[in-house]
Amino acid sequence: MKRLFPLLLFALVILACGGGEETASEAPETEDVAAAPDIDTDRIWKVRCIACHGLNGDMGTNGAANLQEATSDMAYRVNIITNGSENGVMTAFKDILTPEEIQAMAKHTMQFNENL
Repeated sequence: MKRLFPLLLFALVILACGGGEETASEAPETEDVAAAPDIDTDRIWKVRCIACHGLNGDMGTNGAANLQEATSDMAYRVNIITNGSENGVMTAFKDILTPEEIQAMAKHTMQFNENL
C-alpha cells in the first residue's frame, strides 16, 4: 500500500497539469468581461492549476505553458481551459468548472503577463 500511494499521487498530478500554447481548434465565442465577484479565482488556481503552472504561472511542470510569457488572447485561453490542449498536456475543464469559472480563470491567467 505504501508503494502504491506515491504512484497514485504522481498520476493525479500528471492528470491535473496544464499545458503549452497550442493552436485553438474550437474557440468558443467569448467576451472580455470582468470575473463575477463570487468566483474565487485564487482558490480555483490553488486547487486546479498550481501543481503544473506554479504560484506565479511560470513553473512549467509536465510541459505546462509559462503564463508569464504567454501572449494568447482571452478566446484562446477560454478554449484551452474548456477543451484542453490539442497535444493532451492540458486537461479539459469543461466538466469540472462552470463556463463562468472558466471565463474568470482565463482572465485570471492574464495577470501573469504584465506586458499584455
